[in-house]
Amino acid sequence: MTVGSDTYMPKSKTPKMDDLDYIPADLSPEERSELEEIRRRKGVLLQEIQRLREELREAIIEVEGLEASTEGSKTLQKSRHVAMGRKKFNMDPKKGIVFLVENELLRHTPEDIAQFLYKGEGLNKTAIGDYLGERDDFNIKVLQAFVDLHEFTDLNLVQALRQFLWSFRLPGEAQKIDRMMEAFAQRYCHCNPGVFQSTDTCYVLSFAIIMLNTSLHNPNVRDKPSVERFISMNRGINDGGDLPEDLLRNLYESIKNEPFKIPEDDGNDLTHTFFNPDREGWLLKLGGRVKTWKRRWFILTDNCLYYFEYTTDKEPRGIIPLENLSIREVEDPRKPNCFELYIPNNRGQLIKACKTEADGRVVEGNHMVYRISAPTPEEKDEWIHAINSAVSVDPFYEMLAARKKRISLKKKEEQP
Repeated sequence: MTVGSDTYMPKSKTPKMDDLDYIPADLSPEERSELEEIRRRKGVLLQEIQRLREELREAIIEVEGLEASTEGSKTLQKSRHVAMGRKKFNMDPKKGIVFLVENELLRHTPEDIAQFLYKGEGLNKTAIGDYLGERDDFNIKVLQAFVDLHEFTDLNLVQALRQFLWSFRLPGEAQKIDRMMEAFAQRYCHCNPGVFQSTDTCYVLSFAIIMLNTSLHNPNVRDKPSVERFISMNRGINDGGDLPEDLLRNLYESIKNEPFKIPEDDGNDLTHTFFNPDREGWLLKLGGRVKTWKRRWFILTDNCLYYFEYTTDKEPRGIIPLENLSIREVEDPRKPNCFELYIPNNRGQLIKACKTEADGRVVEGNHMVYRISAPTPEEKDEWIHAINSAVSVDPFYEMLAARKKRISLKKKEEQP
């Protein structure tokens, strides 16, 4: 390309000092040699820096991997300790709590332990009830915190009881039940001020509802109470006054239409039940319909007599609740060392019990008395003593009568 008579040449780039190939023309041979050495060392340093960067990056990745692995290991170990703590709690509630606290999985405060029991993940509902029912000052504080986690606002009494009794299983001891129901009554009245005149009213009516549930839905109870009878039974419990009939009718219908659901424990429950029995051993039992003697392995625990076909069986062939039963020595022409379980003042009703048939069906027992033979006179006496210690009268009736009596005395003292 020509412009006029001159040939056009593109301008060359201005050379820069950091250009590795550029050497200024005015440098002496010594300066040129020194510049080349500087550039060589710079190149070596840049390579070394790049190598260090790569090593640092690899080290960071390795450290992060180790941290993740360590964190995962810690999480796994914590999960194992929590699972072990739950198992220990199901076998022995106090030892389970101690284990969890010592391993820093639970703080030893009533609020934290109450929250742990309230969530109930993997916990045996019977064990929860046993722990909450203890009379130690600390356990009572845990019970109070546990009850306070329940929200009963705007629930009628049956709805509140359904929620409360689903969170654990009521223990069998009267004193434990009394403390737990007292705490429930106080919480319900706090959430619903003005519904009842006092917590005593709520307490008494709660027990009346629980007994109504048993009477209406237990097949062994033949005399089912009517709504009129339920209303009559609860006259005067509201600080001497009567509760509204509509309220009592609604509570009655709610229980009649839907019984309380009893929380079922997992497979560990049988292990928990039979882990530390009051007594166990081989006995002979006389059949109900077919009067033959059969050798069975008996376990006495939790106010019940369980019997198994073999000691290795996981589930019992039969269960005899000892509630309201009595025991006596008897003579039998065929077997020595006999005793009987029976209902005092029996008018022909069968003992409340159940058994498992050969085909796996669970059916009601068919005994007006249970006749049992021990191997020796000494074992007979030991079994009678152990069963007598375990036989209990339904605590609800006794506690309800005691509370009504207390209310009555209180009213008399207040009268001029």
